[in-house]
Amino acid sequence: MNLVYFLVIGALAGWIGSTLMKGGGFGLLGNLVVGIIGAFVGGFVFDLLGLSAGGTLGTLVMAVVGAMVFLFLVRLIKRA
Repeated sequence: MNLVYFLVIGALAGWIGSTLMKGGGFGLLGNLVVGIIGAFVGGFVFDLLGLSAGGTLGTLVMAVVGAMVFLFLVRLIKRA
């Protein structure tokens, strides 16, 4: 069940992050990848800032923030 939960949160975070960053979404698989990478990036950023995310909503917020940071960095690199 934890794997399913992880995948659902990742897909949702990727979709929300790409929508907020005006990316329009990347399809289910693309959103899943962006969300999973975003969860790791968000965890790293939150740890650096001394923040913690508890519960499902906190995990989702952390993953969305991470997905947005990840998409920003990808667009920055893509422009160069």
